[in-house]
Amino acid sequence: MNIIKKFSLGILISLFLTISANADKIKIGTEGAYPPWNSKDASGKLIGFEVELAWTLCRYIGEQCEIVEQDWDGMIPALIMRKFDAIMAGMSITAERQKAISFSQGYADEVASLAVMKGSSLEGMDTPAGINLTKPNTAAKKALKTLTTALAGKTVCVQTATIHQNFLDSGDVGKVNVRTYKTQDEVNLDLASGRCDAALAAAVAFSDYAEKSGKPVVLVGPTFSGGAFGNGVGVGIRKDDTELLNAFNKAIDKARKNGDISRIATKWFGFDASM
Repeated sequence: MNIIKKFSLGILISLFLTISANADKIKIGTEGAYPPWNSKDASGKLIGFEVELAWTLCRYIGEQCEIVEQDWDGMIPALIMRKFDAIMAGMSITAERQKAISFSQGYADEVASLAVMKGSSLEGMDTPAGINLTKPNTAAKKALKTLTTALAGKTVCVQTATIHQNFLDSGDVGKVNVRTYKTQDEVNLDLASGRCDAALAAAVAFSDYAEKSGKPVVLVGPTFSGGAFGNGVGVGIRKDDTELLNAFNKAIDKARKNGDISRIATKWFGFDASM
């Protein structure tokens, strides 16, 4: 009987220590399906720009971290339900999302672009690059008008619950047949197979897919930022976690000052996407 009691006590102590250790960790949710921002290698290990950056930020914060995988369309609900403490998943800072959660300062830019397969009739659209929709100027209005004409009646594929879907649904480029997918990988596959006339996502997501798959994916039209596309990518945090928000902001400052964000971005994107 004493042996059983000692054994049971040992289990309880071990369980308590495990729970305590996990409680001290900062859990960070990421999708693991949006390369090169975040993805998985052949063994299933989470990798990518944000995964590497997360470890760096946690080092500056001085806390242990755990990175967990979460489907994109359940990312914010999972954060609110405390499945994890922060989001690092290529999530752009938008006014709509800020109604539900807080964001750190931005750590990287995510310009959006349309992509088509080589030979598409949409190649060579006469639109300027670098359109910011925060305060649309003459160039922005002209680009939107060009896209409205070009995309009329076309099917554009996009990942669901993203800034890219919101833009297409906004009516800024007229009536477009929008086809949504759970992951960016599915968008890429259907674009390559011809089920989409075009697709809309982060420009670097298409470049990464083209490089790794060898598919003749071509970026067309302008690159967009601002407005419906948000103000950079930041760490999503629950509104009541102000201490954690401050900790991430300080860590991002240090990582930027020390050149870590630039270095990691160049490694994964091929260019410096830091803000």
